[in-house]
Amino acid sequence: MKNLDWAVLVFVLLFIVVYGIYKSRKIKTSDSFLGGKTNPWWMVGLSIMATQASAITFLSTPGQAFHDGLGFVQFYFGLPIAMVILCVWVLPKFFKMNVLTAYEYLEKRFGLSTRILTAILFLIQRGLAAGITIFAPAIILSTILGWNLMLTNIVIGTLVTIYTLVGGTEAVSQTQKQQMIVIFIGMFLAFFLILENLPLDLNDALLYSGAMGKINPVSFEFDVNNRYNIWSAFLGGTFLFLSYFGTDQSQVQRYLTGKSLKEARLGLLFNGLFKIPMQFFILFIGVMVFVFFQFEKTPLNFNPLSENLKTNAQYQKFNTEFDQVHLDKKEKIAEWKEGHSETVMAELKVLQAKEVTIRADVKKLINEKAPEIESNDKDYVFIYYILNYLPTGIVGLLIAVILSAAMSSTSSELNALATTTVVDIYKRNFAPDISEKKYLNASRLFTLMWGMIAIFFAVNASLFENLIQAVNIIGSLFYGTILGVFAIAFLFPKIGGKATMWSILIVEPIIILLYFLEVKEVIKLEFLWLNPIGCLLMIASASLLQPMFGKEKA
Repeated sequence: MKNLDWAVLVFVLLFIVVYGIYKSRKIKTSDSFLGGKTNPWWMVGLSIMATQASAITFLSTPGQAFHDGLGFVQFYFGLPIAMVILCVWVLPKFFKMNVLTAYEYLEKRFGLSTRILTAILFLIQRGLAAGITIFAPAIILSTILGWNLMLTNIVIGTLVTIYTLVGGTEAVSQTQKQQMIVIFIGMFLAFFLILENLPLDLNDALLYSGAMGKINPVSFEFDVNNRYNIWSAFLGGTFLFLSYFGTDQSQVQRYLTGKSLKEARLGLLFNGLFKIPMQFFILFIGVMVFVFFQFEKTPLNFNPLSENLKTNAQYQKFNTEFDQVHLDKKEKIAEWKEGHSETVMAELKVLQAKEVTIRADVKKLINEKAPEIESNDKDYVFIYYILNYLPTGIVGLLIAVILSAAMSSTSSELNALATTTVVDIYKRNFAPDISEKKYLNASRLFTLMWGMIAIFFAVNASLFENLIQAVNIIGSLFYGTILGVFAIAFLFPKIGGKATMWSILIVEPIIILLYFLEVKEVIKLEFLWLNPIGCLLMIASASLLQPMFGKEKA
């Protein structure tokens, strides 16, 4: 990056941190730190979106579209349904009881044991996710930009922890407003610059990408092995979003900051209505990047570490074939552009299939010769385009977009982890009657603790595999069970606390077992289906166990 890019990047990030600290400087109570009810609906909506929109949204999503088209947008089709259900049935209960965490409600319904156990499930999965939301962008940026990976993790984690530690929920809400402004400006600039640099006009770009199978937002094929289709979206996706927005404290805390039930509902509905167009827009950017790269030579694999194999004879052979396919495609596209000939398009499809095959063969070669290198390069496509084809200054802004998204998600997670730890564990079990100042100090201490844990996990995350795509998978391992607890609480008044608590201990190991059986290829089951399976197993198990405990509640 050039000096101007560095200046833009540093200015944007420092401004966000300083602004968050300044706006939350007068916080004196733990209630304000953990979630005072002061925000209008639009701030609630932006905060919800910023929490969900991690750095991976802006790194991976365009790369997903580059390879597979618009089909990923189906993942969000269940979101509006989930928002309406939560607004009608869940939010009124939370506001009526004036809770700070979702798990406070569970004690009044089931007893203390179920509250603590469910809170611990949340702390485990969100604690892991916090480290991943730091590590995922850090590993990509460090690889592309040549930054030290450990230092990148520490810088991101430290910046987030500082303003979350000082300002709590108020700082998170205030900084997320600024972060979303930066994100929107950056992504719109990227979009218009892509269109400006395309050798084709927009109509031809749409016709070409459509013919290549990239304009394919909906698949009606029912297949549990297909991760993204209309059925997995409306079934698995709805359950996932119900659990994420209805039971995950990182999101619950966002809308509980609304001034009133009406403001919280409007914020949720705003997110439900705006999220799909936003994701479609980001995916569409990826499709336009695909069209752009029909005219520009790309690497065989976008992960720059794959260049370590450039002396390999097989790699060189693939590179020669790839270059020839690229030249042939450019000639055929110019010919197609003149008359939109279907015959020429058929030839282009054959060439595109050859390119896809070569890329797949290169991935196999990387896995065989250098398994330590990540061969799945979807997360590297967009950042490669940014660094190599956008003007100086815009590069720094878009890197700031990626880091801002990482900070917004992580700050929400740290604040939610601290809130749950203080309210559901520390205050409820160990210090029910200490002063307000001590609660505030405890809140900040737990924020620091979770920040250090997240940084530690991020720094050591290279010991694990496939973390870049793991956030939703980790969530799905726990969300179904947690959603089942709340579904029982809201819909099955005759089921008590003991049956529910024992069902958690039975169902959660089953869900984890199903996932590992899928990883080992013993069964075929995409992770989205773990959400409805976990929820329905909880309901079934608790219903069967309840007669053993009679009408007694824990």
